[in-house]
Amino acid sequence: MKAFLRIFKYIWPQWPRIIVVILSAVVVSTLLSLSFVTVLPLLKVMTGEEGLHNWIDRKVIGHRYGMQIYLPEKGDFSKSDIAYYLYITNVKDQSLAHDCGLQKLDQIIGAGDFVVGQEHKKIAAEKLLETLAKAASTSQIDVQLRRFSEDDSFEIITVKLKTGHRGFYLDYIEKGMGFLPRGDSKSDKVRAVLFIVVIMGIVTVIRCLAKFCQGYMAQKVVLVALKQLRGDAYKHVMDMPMGLFVKERPSDTISRIVGDTGAMCIGVKILLGKALREPLNAMFLIGWAMVIDLNLSLIFLCGAPFALCLVAMFGKKVRRATTKSLVASSQILGKLQETMKGLRIVKVYNQQGHEYKAFEVLNRRLFKQSLKISKIDSATTPVLEIFGLAALSAAILAGAHWMQSGSMDGSEFIMLLGLLGSAAEAVRKTSGIWNKIQQSNAAAERVYAVMDRETESEEPSAVVLSPLKQKIEFRDIVFTYPGSEQCVLKGVSLTVQAGHNVAIVGPNGSGKTTLINLIPRFYDADSGSILIDNQNIYDGTLKSLRDQIGLVTQDVVTFNDTIASNIAYAKPEATREEIIAAAKRAFAHEFIDPLPEGYDTIIGEHGSGLSGGQLQRIVIARAILKGPPILIFDEATSQVDADSEAKIHKAVEEIMKDRTSFVIAHRFSTIITADVIVVMDGGQIIAQGQHDELIKSCRLYQSLYETQLLK
Repeated sequence: MKAFLRIFKYIWPQWPRIIVVILSAVVVSTLLSLSFVTVLPLLKVMTGEEGLHNWIDRKVIGHRYGMQIYLPEKGDFSKSDIAYYLYITNVKDQSLAHDCGLQKLDQIIGAGDFVVGQEHKKIAAEKLLETLAKAASTSQIDVQLRRFSEDDSFEIITVKLKTGHRGFYLDYIEKGMGFLPRGDSKSDKVRAVLFIVVIMGIVTVIRCLAKFCQGYMAQKVVLVALKQLRGDAYKHVMDMPMGLFVKERPSDTISRIVGDTGAMCIGVKILLGKALREPLNAMFLIGWAMVIDLNLSLIFLCGAPFALCLVAMFGKKVRRATTKSLVASSQILGKLQETMKGLRIVKVYNQQGHEYKAFEVLNRRLFKQSLKISKIDSATTPVLEIFGLAALSAAILAGAHWMQSGSMDGSEFIMLLGLLGSAAEAVRKTSGIWNKIQQSNAAAERVYAVMDRETESEEPSAVVLSPLKQKIEFRDIVFTYPGSEQCVLKGVSLTVQAGHNVAIVGPNGSGKTTLINLIPRFYDADSGSILIDNQNIYDGTLKSLRDQIGLVTQDVVTFNDTIASNIAYAKPEATREEIIAAAKRAFAHEFIDPLPEGYDTIIGEHGSGLSGGQLQRIVIARAILKGPPILIFDEATSQVDADSEAKIHKAVEEIMKDRTSFVIAHRFSTIITADVIVVMDGGQIIAQGQHDELIKSCRLYQSLYETQLLK
């Protein structure tokens, strides 16, 4: 769970909202349990067992003195004088009732000022209840009782019963009950029922408002955390070294940033929603059940340890399956991107069947893992229901026995069943929570596997590099791509004077592109150094280094934005006039201006109808606008037609003046005018000089000239 818990870095700063979520959940659970508790007095009143006042008085007496009182039902009134005494059915150990000598089966016939004697021959049970319940705090009250012996004879005993503290809440209860008469007529019962229904309605409205508040605030916390997490993940990926992407699919990283972060936050949403609310519901419901009868509630809770072990076991299996399903999902995304990008090739070579088979392998893998997760999720709830039913059945059997023995009345037994049954339902609703959290944990492991990777290194003491004025030096550069055993550059040394145009030629795999990729530190050399005016670029800040460099590659890179924004990408503060001037120098203005929206045309994902050559000229205009001291052209004119190439060649010659340029090209027109031509083969520089020299002295250059440069 370590990976999942790390997301709370984005949760804790929102602590005011979290407090609102927790308090709302507590209110919801409290009021839900109160809604169930109000059913008991409603049953009492509607079935005629006893009035609402009498029921509350009995509960107060049980709480204050530790004794349970039986109040006769209407059918019991025919039995002697049962309406004129309180029958004690139980006395708790170490309670006030126990300390004063009260015992089970005693009959209370008088209390306080109401005692059997000359003034009162008989006192109604309801009056005795009221007297005991409303007795003042921290005092004593006389209790007159009748105690029977084994031969059915009895004696009248008077004891001093300490009242203890009433509790502040009793005053509020009495004030609330003051609106209802203590009578037992039909109108009194109707008023009592109406009072209970109104209370239930108010409680329900407040509970629903609290539930809305909890749900909305929890969602807001999750969405804010998700936004910040994705932003940090995206920023981290931007700062990762290029070498980490050599052997990894970009689609996997995309899947982690977009899909897996969402899966992570589903767990947080559940944690702040159902995982918080339902356990609280179960806790409060069981708490009220314990207040009514502790022993019966403990019997019900006996199944809890087994259920917890089962949930933990299922959660572990879900996490493993989820990890595999996320990997399969990422592979499917990669396959889709690959196929869509090369769809024309797939069609022209009639390889739809082959691609479908490859996709189906990945699709079956994802299906298999998803089905496994579904199987575990589907099994969790029924198994927990079986445990819940077993625990509830044990409680029912015990409760039925105690009800038959007179230790519990029917309404309380029904209420207990309702509370425990609702608690079991709340536990059932939480059955899938742990599985979901484990799924989120699996997603978190994949997300943080990316965010924990190293970023581009920069020395703490890095200095700001001054703009190039004298020369660039490569000193004995050795480089191997990460994860590869084959050395790409083998001791390359080269000195380039500032303002010179350097063309690098050589067969494929000779190390041309790798060498120039070391200049902006896309990769760091294994050994050796690169110096700008005798300053090692590894001792400088990345920003100051890259601020000096403009780059145009054979892979045209544009962004889903306007043409103007794409040109100004390297200089966001550029004015429209500067953008147009750069476009004119790259011969891009001539096709941009006639467009319906001109420079405000959105390029889009597929170029918005612009040709490869036109897009390349936009990219060249971007480099022109930046105006850096160092220019890198990697096959920059490879997608430009002959007409555009001549124009761009002229523009490139102009912007190369007084700038240091590195050019990789296969076309003779681009190479021949270079100040220095560097010939590479097998990761080494085998010759350098001007065209006239190399065509005579370098056999490899002659071969390249004959086979490629003349094209």
